[in-house]
Amino acid sequence: VQLQASGGGLVQAGGSLRLSCTASISTFSSDPIGWYRQAPGKQREFVATISSGGSTNYADSVKGRFTISRDNAKNTVYLQMNSLKPEDTAVYYCKSLLRGNWGQGTLVTVSS
Repeated sequence: VQLQASGGGLVQAGGSLRLSCTASISTFSSDPIGWYRQAPGKQREFVATISSGGSTNYADSVKGRFTISRDNAKNTVYLQMNSLKPEDTAVYYCKSLLRGNWGQGTLVTVSS
């Protein structure tokens, strides 16, 4: 399965963005999906996951600000990011936790 991440951009602190991770196959609905991010000079870190049944898990740093959801009819997982902070600046990647493959990443830049 190929994953396509999109929706990144430049936003001011306090703003919002919605990232999308779209899969190339219809069986995507059975895949648990994770969002991860990698800031410049730092290791890639976990952001959020969603199971095939819709159960979610978040990193402490984004709890209450980010929401992960999925629309299986569109083969898409979303990451709604609100109250963005400069420290959220990173390349965001989605990953199929079942198959182990990554999307290509989308850059989020939050200005202060």
